[in-house]
Amino acid sequence: MGEGTKPALVVLAAGMGSRYGGLKQIDPVDEHGNIIMDFSIYDAKEAGFEKVVFIIKKTIEKEFKENVDRRIGRHIQTEYVYQELDKLPEGFAIPEGRVKPWGTGHAILCCKEAVKGPFAVINSDDYYGKQAFQEIYRHLTSCKDQEQYQYAMVGYELRNTMTDHGSVARGICSIDERGKLVDIHERTRIEKRGNEGAYTEDDGATWVTLPPDTTVSMNLWGFTASIFKELENRFPGFLEKSLPDNPVKCEYFLPFVVDEILKEKKAEVTVLKSKDRWFGITYKEDKETVIQAIRHLKDQGLYPEKLWED
Repeated sequence: MGEGTKPALVVLAAGMGSRYGGLKQIDPVDEHGNIIMDFSIYDAKEAGFEKVVFIIKKTIEKEFKENVDRRIGRHIQTEYVYQELDKLPEGFAIPEGRVKPWGTGHAILCCKEAVKGPFAVINSDDYYGKQAFQEIYRHLTSCKDQEQYQYAMVGYELRNTMTDHGSVARGICSIDERGKLVDIHERTRIEKRGNEGAYTEDDGATWVTLPPDTTVSMNLWGFTASIFKELENRFPGFLEKSLPDNPVKCEYFLPFVVDEILKEKKAEVTVLKSKDRWFGITYKEDKETVIQAIRHLKDQGLYPEKLWED
């Protein structure tokens, strides 16, 4: 495989720090200063990825490099892409009062020049487990676009992605008998109910139960470079439709675009399954759970005590 066609790992990190009041406040999850993202990149490198592209905001670049690249940059090739509000199609301007980034679809579009071959996408603050990176790397190195684009996502069992400390938002997936994604519905309020999950669309007046093995998306996608053209072509239409109603907060979400492409029969999305437990810090109470989980994984020998030995 040539340099441009080896799969890259793209990390959605433009929102990093906003929730925590700066990158330094992103709490380490072990005694060696590693954050969740260190473990994802370690797993990705082990699976075969050789290049990671961080999508960040220019304002956090210095801090990001001091805190993250200092550890990771010596072990894997890193590149930076900036998601800025002014990266808009011709004829559009930043609405007054807008500070929020344009969403995950726009973030990926910002990578167009940095990524020329297949790539995987992850959130910066989610722990995905080793199996996910192995599965997606295998897919990206063996699948090429045919009559339809050949995309992929890693699906998790709902029970492995819940928190005890409140509700979560998850993309609920319908899958056909060939293991292909049929559609994805974002449910923004799912809560744990014993071993099951339940979601509400009417502020808790009624609840719909979800079986514990329901497949959900945690935003781990695999794409070919064809996604850039699709994102670019659809972005002006999204802005025309959304800006009049919600100029300050509307977001161009990646799953919505994938869903559109699916409905048009332009792509197939293979759902790769992971039995691993997902971890993330949705609520500050989740932090202790994550620290204990990482400790347990190290004790099992899945990670060295120090991730990035020189």
